[in-house]
Amino acid sequence: MCSRYSLTSPPEAVRDLFDTPGVDAFPPRYNIAPSQPVLIARSDIKGRPELQLVRWGLIPSWVRDPTVLRSPLINARAETAAEKPAFRGALRHRRCLIPATGFYEWTGKRSARTPHLITLKNRELFALAGLWEGWLGADGSEIETMAILTTAPNAEMARLHDRMPLILDPENFERWLDCRSGTAEHVLNLLKPSADGRLTVTAVSSRLNDARAEGPDLHEPASSGLLL
Repeated sequence: MCSRYSLTSPPEAVRDLFDTPGVDAFPPRYNIAPSQPVLIARSDIKGRPELQLVRWGLIPSWVRDPTVLRSPLINARAETAAEKPAFRGALRHRRCLIPATGFYEWTGKRSARTPHLITLKNRELFALAGLWEGWLGADGSEIETMAILTTAPNAEMARLHDRMPLILDPENFERWLDCRSGTAEHVLNLLKPSADGRLTVTAVSSRLNDARAEGPDLHEPASSGLLL
Protein backbone atom coordinates (compact mmCIF):
# COMPACT_ATOMS: atom_id res chain seq x y z
CA MET A 1 0.00 0.00 0.00
CA CYS A 2 1.20 3.49 -0.78
CA SER A 3 -1.26 6.19 0.25
CA ARG A 4 1.03 9.21 0.77
CA TYR A 5 4.36 10.40 -0.55
CA SER A 6 6.48 13.53 -0.84
CA LEU A 7 8.25 15.47 -3.58
CA THR A 8 10.46 18.19 -2.15
CA SER A 9 13.24 18.40 -4.76
CA PRO A 10 13.35 21.52 -6.98
CA PRO A 11 11.84 21.37 -10.48
CA GLU A 12 15.30 21.44 -12.06
CA ALA A 13 16.25 18.20 -10.29
CA VAL A 14 13.07 16.51 -11.53
CA ARG A 15 13.77 17.68 -15.08
CA ASP A 16 17.31 16.33 -14.90
CA LEU A 17 16.20 12.98 -13.47
CA PHE A 18 13.98 12.25 -16.46
CA ASP A 19 15.93 14.23 -19.08
CA THR A 20 12.91 16.31 -20.04
CA PRO A 21 13.12 19.73 -21.73
CA GLY A 22 11.47 21.62 -18.89
CA VAL A 23 8.92 21.68 -16.12
CA ASP A 24 6.82 24.47 -14.66
CA ALA A 25 7.79 25.69 -11.22
CA PHE A 26 6.10 23.90 -8.32
CA PRO A 27 6.45 24.14 -4.53
CA PRO A 28 7.85 21.36 -2.33
CA ARG A 29 5.11 18.97 -1.26
CA TYR A 30 5.54 17.00 1.95
CA ASN A 31 2.18 15.24 2.10
CA ILE A 32 0.85 14.22 -1.31
CA ALA A 33 -2.47 12.40 -0.95
CA PRO A 34 -4.90 10.56 -3.26
CA SER A 35 -7.21 12.65 -5.48
CA GLN A 36 -4.63 15.45 -5.65
CA PRO A 37 -2.87 16.56 -8.85
CA VAL A 38 0.52 14.86 -9.10
CA LEU A 39 3.46 14.99 -11.46
CA ILE A 40 4.32 11.99 -13.63
CA ALA A 41 6.88 11.28 -16.34
CA ARG A 42 5.67 9.43 -19.43
CA SER A 43 6.49 9.14 -23.14
CA ASP A 44 4.92 11.61 -25.54
CA ILE A 45 3.57 10.64 -28.97
CA LYS A 46 7.11 10.73 -30.38
CA GLY A 47 8.49 8.51 -27.63
CA ARG A 48 10.26 11.30 -25.79
CA PRO A 49 9.92 11.71 -21.99
CA GLU A 50 7.55 14.42 -20.83
CA LEU A 51 6.27 15.63 -17.47
CA GLN A 52 2.53 15.95 -16.94
CA LEU A 53 0.11 16.68 -14.11
CA VAL A 54 -2.57 14.02 -13.57
CA ARG A 55 -4.86 13.04 -10.68
CA TRP A 56 -3.83 10.34 -8.23
CA GLY A 57 -6.50 7.62 -8.34
CA LEU A 58 -6.81 5.72 -11.62
CA ILE A 59 -10.14 5.74 -13.45
CA PRO A 60 -10.34 2.89 -16.01
CA SER A 61 -11.23 4.18 -19.46
CA TRP A 62 -14.25 1.85 -19.69
CA VAL A 63 -15.95 3.16 -16.52
CA ARG A 64 -19.07 5.11 -17.49
CA ASP A 65 -19.43 6.99 -14.21
CA PRO A 66 -16.34 7.41 -11.96
CA THR A 67 -18.57 8.07 -8.96
CA VAL A 68 -19.57 4.39 -8.89
CA LEU A 69 -16.03 3.33 -7.95
CA ARG A 70 -16.08 2.13 -4.34
CA SER A 71 -12.70 3.70 -3.62
CA PRO A 72 -9.98 5.41 -5.67
CA LEU A 73 -7.64 3.00 -7.45
CA ILE A 74 -4.50 4.53 -5.97
CA ASN A 75 -2.41 1.34 -6.12
CA ALA A 76 -2.06 -1.58 -8.53
CA ARG A 77 -0.51 -4.88 -7.41
CA ALA A 78 2.46 -5.63 -9.67
CA GLU A 79 1.78 -9.37 -9.47
CA THR A 80 -1.74 -9.11 -10.93
CA ALA A 81 -1.78 -5.87 -12.94
CA ALA A 82 -1.36 -7.76 -16.22
CA GLU A 83 -4.60 -9.65 -15.53
CA LYS A 84 -6.86 -7.06 -13.89
CA PRO A 85 -9.22 -5.27 -16.33
CA ALA A 86 -8.60 -1.95 -14.58
CA PHE A 87 -4.83 -2.08 -15.14
CA ARG A 88 -3.86 -4.52 -17.90
CA GLY A 89 -4.26 -2.05 -20.76
CA ALA A 90 -2.26 0.62 -18.96
CA LEU A 91 0.50 -1.85 -18.13
CA ARG A 92 0.92 -2.54 -21.84
CA HIS A 93 0.40 0.95 -23.24
CA ARG A 94 0.54 3.65 -20.52
CA ARG A 95 3.35 3.13 -18.06
CA CYS A 96 4.70 6.12 -16.16
CA LEU A 97 7.13 7.16 -13.44
CA ILE A 98 6.27 9.20 -10.37
CA PRO A 99 9.05 11.42 -8.96
CA ALA A 100 9.29 11.22 -5.17
CA THR A 101 11.66 12.06 -2.36
CA GLY A 102 9.96 9.77 0.14
CA PHE A 103 6.82 7.80 0.92
CA TYR A 104 5.00 6.97 4.14
CA GLU A 105 3.75 3.95 6.03
CA TRP A 106 2.01 3.66 9.39
CA THR A 107 2.24 1.34 12.38
CA GLY A 108 0.19 0.99 15.54
CA LYS A 109 -3.49 0.95 16.36
CA ARG A 110 -5.89 3.03 14.30
CA SER A 111 -6.47 5.36 17.24
CA ALA A 112 -2.75 6.05 17.67
CA ARG A 113 -1.02 5.42 14.38
CA THR A 114 2.65 6.37 13.95
CA PRO A 115 3.66 7.57 10.47
CA HIS A 116 7.08 6.68 9.08
CA LEU A 117 8.99 8.40 6.30
CA ILE A 118 10.82 6.04 3.94
CA THR A 119 13.65 7.44 1.82
CA LEU A 120 16.53 6.08 -0.26
CA LYS A 121 19.90 6.06 1.48
CA ASN A 122 21.94 6.87 -1.61
CA ARG A 123 19.93 9.70 -3.17
CA GLU A 124 17.19 12.19 -2.41
CA LEU A 125 15.08 12.00 -5.57
CA PHE A 126 13.85 8.70 -7.02
CA ALA A 127 11.00 7.33 -9.11
CA LEU A 128 8.07 5.04 -8.38
CA ALA A 129 6.61 2.87 -11.13
CA GLY A 130 3.08 3.77 -12.13
CA LEU A 131 0.31 3.42 -14.67
CA TRP A 132 -1.71 6.25 -16.15
CA GLU A 133 -5.08 6.27 -17.88
CA GLY A 134 -7.24 8.72 -19.78
CA TRP A 135 -11.00 8.86 -19.16
CA LEU A 136 -13.46 10.58 -21.50
CA GLY A 137 -16.94 11.45 -20.25
CA ALA A 138 -20.11 11.48 -22.35
CA ASP A 139 -20.13 15.27 -22.05
CA GLY A 140 -16.63 15.52 -23.51
CA SER A 141 -14.85 16.03 -20.19
CA GLU A 142 -11.41 14.45 -19.92
CA ILE A 143 -9.50 13.28 -16.85
CA GLU A 144 -6.02 11.77 -16.76
CA THR A 145 -5.25 9.70 -13.67
CA MET A 146 -2.59 7.38 -12.31
CA ALA A 147 -1.97 4.53 -9.86
CA ILE A 148 1.27 3.49 -8.15
CA LEU A 149 2.43 -0.09 -8.59
CA THR A 150 3.16 -1.98 -5.37
CA THR A 151 5.07 -5.18 -4.72
CA ALA A 152 6.19 -7.42 -1.85
CA PRO A 153 8.26 -5.64 0.83
CA ASN A 154 12.01 -5.74 1.19
CA ALA A 155 13.61 -6.31 4.59
CA GLU A 156 13.19 -2.74 5.84
CA MET A 157 9.57 -2.43 4.72
CA ALA A 158 8.57 -5.86 6.03
CA ARG A 159 8.83 -4.42 9.57
CA LEU A 160 6.09 -1.94 8.68
CA HIS A 161 3.80 -3.47 6.05
CA ASP A 162 3.34 -6.40 3.68
CA ARG A 163 3.51 -4.15 0.59
CA MET A 164 5.74 -1.37 -0.73
CA PRO A 165 5.72 0.88 -3.81
CA LEU A 166 7.80 -0.31 -6.74
CA ILE A 167 11.00 1.76 -7.04
CA LEU A 168 12.79 1.88 -10.40
CA ASP A 169 16.42 2.84 -10.96
CA PRO A 170 17.38 5.44 -13.60
CA GLU A 171 18.99 2.84 -15.87
CA ASN A 172 15.53 1.26 -16.27
CA PHE A 173 13.53 4.44 -16.92
CA GLU A 174 13.74 4.32 -20.70
CA ARG A 175 12.72 0.67 -20.87
CA TRP A 176 9.80 1.22 -18.50
CA LEU A 177 8.44 4.21 -20.42
CA ASP A 178 8.83 2.59 -23.86
CA CYS A 179 5.33 1.32 -24.63
CA ARG A 180 5.71 1.15 -28.43
CA SER A 181 5.60 -2.65 -28.52
CA GLY A 182 2.13 -2.76 -26.93
CA THR A 183 3.29 -5.44 -24.52
CA ALA A 184 4.71 -5.55 -20.99
CA GLU A 185 6.85 -8.65 -21.50
CA HIS A 186 10.12 -6.70 -21.59
CA VAL A 187 9.47 -4.99 -18.23
CA LEU A 188 8.06 -7.85 -16.17
CA ASN A 189 11.48 -8.56 -14.64
CA LEU A 190 11.42 -5.05 -13.14
CA LEU A 191 8.35 -5.84 -11.03
CA LYS A 192 10.18 -6.72 -7.84
CA PRO A 193 10.98 -5.20 -4.44
CA SER A 194 13.84 -2.81 -3.90
CA ALA A 195 17.02 -4.54 -2.73
CA ASP A 196 17.52 -4.89 1.02
CA GLY A 197 19.59 -2.22 2.74
CA ARG A 198 18.65 0.66 0.42
CA LEU A 199 15.98 2.35 2.53
CA THR A 200 15.98 4.53 5.62
CA VAL A 201 12.84 4.51 7.78
CA THR A 202 12.19 7.33 10.26
CA ALA A 203 9.24 7.82 12.57
CA VAL A 204 7.85 11.33 11.98
CA SER A 205 5.23 13.73 13.30
CA SER A 206 1.69 12.48 13.87
CA ARG A 207 0.54 15.64 12.08
CA LEU A 208 1.02 13.60 8.91
CA ASN A 209 -2.14 11.68 9.84
CA ASP A 210 -4.06 14.71 8.56
CA ALA A 211 -4.01 14.67 4.74
CA ARG A 212 -4.38 18.46 4.80
CA ALA A 213 -1.15 19.02 6.73
CA GLU A 214 1.85 20.43 4.84
CA GLY A 215 5.32 21.77 5.50
CA PRO A 216 8.89 20.65 6.23
CA ASP A 217 8.10 19.97 9.89
CA LEU A 218 6.29 16.81 8.73
CA HIS A 219 9.73 15.32 8.05
CA GLU A 220 11.07 16.07 11.51
CA PRO A 221 11.86 12.83 13.43
CA ALA A 222 9.30 12.04 16.12
CA SER A 223 10.46 12.17 19.72
CA SER A 224 9.60 8.49 20.05
CA GLY A 225 8.64 5.66 17.76
CA LEU A 226 10.22 3.22 15.36
CA LEU A 227 13.51 4.31 13.81
CA LEU A 228 15.25 1.95 11.37
